Amino acid sequence: MAEAGDRIVLATAGGEAVSAYHAPPGEARRGGLVILHAIWGVTPHIRQLSDTLAEQGYEVIAPSLLDDADAPFPAADLDPPNLDARMTLGLATGWGATILPRVQAAIDRLSGGGKVFAMGFCFGGTAAWLAAARCTGLTAVSCFYGGDIAAYADEQPKVPTILHFGRTDPLIPMSDVERIADAHPDLPVWLYDAGHAFVAPSGHHPDSAALAMLRTLQLFQRAGGSRGEA
Repeated sequence: MAEAGDRIVLATAGGEAVSAYHAPPGEARRGGLVILHAIWGVTPHIRQLSDTLAEQGYEVIAPSLLDDADAPFPAADLDPPNLDARMTLGLATGWGATILPRVQAAIDRLSGGGKVFAMGFCFGGTAAWLAAARCTGLTAVSCFYGGDIAAYADEQPKVPTILHFGRTDPLIPMSDVERIADAHPDLPVWLYDAGHAFVAPSGHHPDSAALAMLRTLQLFQRAGGSRGEA
């Protein structure tokens, strides 16, 4: 299926050019939505998800958190031979120095049209958690299986935030999830009978993905003040 969005270039406050996928709303605009990708980048799955949520009324921007502005978007959802290189790049790229300024650039681009929400997956799930605590202009955030959230459990989200984890995720032990829940007893931490990446094609668990997305859109609806169905 042809993609409905297009590639745009954002600029951070420091002047860095950032490529992003932009999907305009397909109906009355509900607000802006920043989607933060897993370690693989702005993959076909992220672009398709952006298009799907744009059809529901969100103006979506999925910024590239790791790659140079002139790098092409990935043609596949997974690239196993390059996993070590992607993980090294992710570790070497500073959250505060590079990644969050890119997230903020996407928020700022969307902020002129009302409420702005964010969701993130895996690497992007941690980015979403930190954005909830450190970025400005967000209304609500949903974090999906962020592997490093436990390392930043002391961060305090400034907006309504929910988290989603798989009970059988081999990459995120339940002790990490418990640490997050203990540090934030009033914050919804949802567990699903699924493994890692249960929203993505690589680990897709349809029931868990559907329920997590429903909870996410309900959060955005409540935080955004909408009384209609999300």
